Amino acid sequence: MEYKVGKYDVAVVGLGHAGCEAALATARMGLKTVAFAINLDSIALMACNPSIGGPGKGNLVREIDALGGQMAINTDKTFIQVRMLNTKKGPAVRALRAQLDKRAYSAAMKYTVESQENLDIVQEEVVKILVEGERVRGVVTKTGGIYEANAIILTTGVYLRGRIVIGDLSYSSGPSGLFPANELSKSLEELGLELGRFKTGTPPRIHKDSVDFSKMIMQPGDEIIIPFSYSSGKIQREQVPCWLTYTNEITHKIISDNLYRAPLYTGEIKGTGPRYCPSIEVKIVNFKDKMSHQIFIEPEGLNTKEMYVQGLSTSLPADVQIEMTHSVKGLENAKIMRFGYAIEYDYVNPTQLKPTLETKSISGLFLAGQINGTSGYEEAAAQGLIAGINAALKLKEKEPLILSRSDAYIGVLIDDLVTKGVTEPYRILTSRAEYRLLLRQDNADLRLTEIGHSIGLVSDERYKKFIERKNQIDEEIKRLRSIKITPTEKTNEILNELGTSSLNSPTTLEELLKRPELNYEKLKIFDQERKELPADIVEEVEISTIYEGYIRRQMAQAAQFKKMENKKIPEDIDYDEVYGLSFEAREKLKKFRPISIGQASRIPGVNPADINVLLIHLETRKRKNING
Repeated sequence: MEYKVGKYDVAVVGLGHAGCEAALATARMGLKTVAFAINLDSIALMACNPSIGGPGKGNLVREIDALGGQMAINTDKTFIQVRMLNTKKGPAVRALRAQLDKRAYSAAMKYTVESQENLDIVQEEVVKILVEGERVRGVVTKTGGIYEANAIILTTGVYLRGRIVIGDLSYSSGPSGLFPANELSKSLEELGLELGRFKTGTPPRIHKDSVDFSKMIMQPGDEIIIPFSYSSGKIQREQVPCWLTYTNEITHKIISDNLYRAPLYTGEIKGTGPRYCPSIEVKIVNFKDKMSHQIFIEPEGLNTKEMYVQGLSTSLPADVQIEMTHSVKGLENAKIMRFGYAIEYDYVNPTQLKPTLETKSISGLFLAGQINGTSGYEEAAAQGLIAGINAALKLKEKEPLILSRSDAYIGVLIDDLVTKGVTEPYRILTSRAEYRLLLRQDNADLRLTEIGHSIGLVSDERYKKFIERKNQIDEEIKRLRSIKITPTEKTNEILNELGTSSLNSPTTLEELLKRPELNYEKLKIFDQERKELPADIVEEVEISTIYEGYIRRQMAQAAQFKKMENKKIPEDIDYDEVYGLSFEAREKLKKFRPISIGQASRIPGVNPADINVLLIHLETRKRKNING
């Protein structure tokens, strides 16, 4: 029996990493929001790796923060270790990664959403989307509750028709023993959405006291803690180490001998798994020449003995998991507390979405996170934030927020999804970003805080601090440019001692800073009266100066890219009237309905000749409209 519960502006279905960001965004933008979780204790659950960040992913977290999202703030509250990765490489690929106390992270996010004004939290399973015409009007829960809403954001993670697989054992389940959502997929199919099937997996969890850490390599955190959130300030905290060990030939033989029992190879698992984070059995099959693979032993929190065995993700039978775990150095007597498993689940083909993450066919229905075929907490949170922002902007009848590939990693992520689709769980990578030197994690606030403030997610107080930081950077670069060093005997002697060549003519401090042998600190000897600046300001000054030529070149490329993005394609265009298009391009354009020439050019099957034909058609159409 159905019953009416109430009216809301927005309903968010699922409170994982995408759902939390979506619900917080709409509520903070002043919209009355209701958010559903199958179990309130699973809010912001870290069902897989208890970490945030890494290459590409760390950039996403910084961008979420700059726009006014919550993930970075929550990470800084609950991390137990932080490391900056790729420090010996260029700034485009440097990345923060934090090991978290997974229970503390979940609890802190739960408290945040519970405390948020305009946001109601309900433990219910949503089983049906209500649509009137081509527009959403609400959701129905398993108990029959009807929640009316003008916008719905689906952030269902891996719960849709979830199925756990361990060896020849399989059963209906969500992650970590939670209930699956078995009814909502049917409602989505009835609405005409195309669904697919993906798979992801987890490794065993082992008891800390059964591990011999003396046989492993300690992986400590950084001495100087760099926070994820620009608002966190200086953090001092005792950090917990992770540990490195390796698989060996015995491990590989155990796995090879049991491949006939591996669900990935018996046909038991039908869904496609992530290529960039494969199960250990896939590594053994695909990389036969490798004698070992890295295994990281990572604590799951401060108040638990559970350790996460990163690198040993598997769906092999439980007895094989015990045997292969015990073959690893330091894990000879490890006690498995939770066995690894694979989980299959439904996802929605993301090419059915607009760049706003709203479905093309149903007005007011937005999708974010793993339901769009992605993997990773960070990818989910980024989508959730954008979906929340755009749902709010739509209901307020304002222009949507669409970040381009030259604006943010978030723009790369969403454009890849809606333009190219997915054939496996999508993971953000630095190699996916053409303009990665512009999209560094250190400058995410400079790129996006203005936007976050304009839509109401960044407070005036925080925005004021951002302006102060921006001015400090600009003023210091300007100051370095204004100070000239003359080629005296003393000056050249100092430069030679610093390992760099002598001066023949007066040179600015800015030019000296570009020399690979020098840095900001070394230049202090020529700049005794300068003020002490925070480390993050110095970093930004150094990067902006040292890579100025490369940055300027990439900015010019981005400007050309933006021209194509700004050439909008009218929604009512009839591609059958665009003469000269190839058959494949015509069919693809009709299916994808790109919003710009730039997006059209990235659709597989649409070639440069088709783009030229389309440009000519749009110009002809424009002239006809002008001439009446």
